[in-house]
Amino acid sequence: MESKAENLFKEKNLVFIATVMKDGAPQLSPVWADYEDGYIMVNTAEGRIKHKNVLNDPRVAVSVVSHDNPLDMTTVRGKVVEIIPDYDYVHINKLTKKYMGIDAYPFKRDEEKRIVFKIKPEKIFVLPELPMNREWRFNIFLNSNLETLYLETSKTNPIS
Repeated sequence: MESKAENLFKEKNLVFIATVMKDGAPQLSPVWADYEDGYIMVNTAEGRIKHKNVLNDPRVAVSVVSHDNPLDMTTVRGKVVEIIPDYDYVHINKLTKKYMGIDAYPFKRDEEKRIVFKIKPEKIFVLPELPMNREWRFNIFLNSNLETLYLETSKTNPIS
């Protein structure tokens, strides 16, 4: 994966993961994630809908957008190749430090078992470097498989 994409996952950016429901419908969730040794690591809890979906179909799509520049983004399609127990909260505490600046995950619930999806990227789209400018409009066109078909840019009327 390009270093630009890796950095988006390593920085304090909200990540979205799409999984596939049993009926084939997409299901989207905002999550905390990071990038380690060529894999996207998404933390969740056992029994959540995304966990059930991944047990049925390991294909996922993941998107991350820079909190500083909405034109700095990447999308990834891949597969969950492993579900790693995080019962001791090591990974979620690391993400808590990254996202909240505190050492311990504050939303711990009795009986909740944290897990990590280890996602192997298969198709990666990184939006080219584009300056944020109010005079330009950017449209990304996707097909029915959520694959990027093309990026269109056009000049708009300047905002006064």
